[in-house]
Amino acid sequence: MNTKNYGVRSEPIDQTTGENVHFNIPLQPLPFETAGLDLPHVGEADKLGCILSAALGNRFGDSLSSKRSSALYWDADYFGLHKVKIFQDSSLEEQAAILQIANRGLLEEAYFVEKAGMGYMAKMALLAETTEERMLYSLFAANEATHLRQISAFLPDRPVGSDDTFLRFLADLVESQDKTVLLFTIQLVLEGWGLSHYRSLAKGCCDRTLSQVLTGFLQDEARHHGTGLILFEQTSVSSQSRAVIVETLFSFLQMIRVGPQRVVGAIAQVKGDLTRSQKIHILEELDTETHSGTRLNLLRSLMRGEASEAIVQALSVRGAFEPLPASQCL
Repeated sequence: MNTKNYGVRSEPIDQTTGENVHFNIPLQPLPFETAGLDLPHVGEADKLGCILSAALGNRFGDSLSSKRSSALYWDADYFGLHKVKIFQDSSLEEQAAILQIANRGLLEEAYFVEKAGMGYMAKMALLAETTEERMLYSLFAANEATHLRQISAFLPDRPVGSDDTFLRFLADLVESQDKTVLLFTIQLVLEGWGLSHYRSLAKGCCDRTLSQVLTGFLQDEARHHGTGLILFEQTSVSSQSRAVIVETLFSFLQMIRVGPQRVVGAIAQVKGDLTRSQKIHILEELDTETHSGTRLNLLRSLMRGEASEAIVQALSVRGAFEPLPASQCL
């Protein structure tokens, strides 16, 4: 048996019949989703872990050696809790516990977003249509790996898997095989959203080291967002892709419209089950309509360009950019 057409992809030739030989290799599904939210970690002494540490290098020296997951990096004002009576009337221990949950939520979200980012960038490298595009996405995957390592330093007990609504939404979205959908929803909208989010986190952070880490993400995220914008502008959007984008973003915008639910959830974890009226009152104190409205306006501004007009119009008709009053957020 030999092959012909050396230097190009070819199939072996059966010397008896002269016909191509087809290999029937069973394809097995990947054991983990693209986002990799459930991927486990190896121990610090593992050989792969040692190689990874050497490849990434020590970017902080010994400055993080004393960091603990119990540290509070964002204060009550950052979450708007200074305006919430049930929080202000709580004991110092309860306030600290609520803040701990809220802080942990922000760190875990960043951790899982960067983890999913590695899978996304690797997938886009495979979907690349030019050598330069593949090179860029390979470099972007390295950015996400570096960010993940940096965030992990503030999460000594690194989580595996998440039931968070947004993170599961993101994990499902990354599984899409439509490159147009991925470019618009993830790189234009979510990466643009991420830029604003990281900037806010860095500015409001009480810890100088973490603030510097988050600020350091911004240049990379801007490059990821800009690349998505360029590639999307070169893409012809089919009616099917447009419909999927509209439905996907409608689901995401619904999460924004209902306001700061995580803050309400953090209070409930410490204070016990809250009544519907209590939750509504907390959302009113947090000024949920202004909170959501500002974010919805930002997201709408990210959907710019001629190809985006039909998408924005379809979402607007369904009221996707309108914040909900507190009574409708539950």
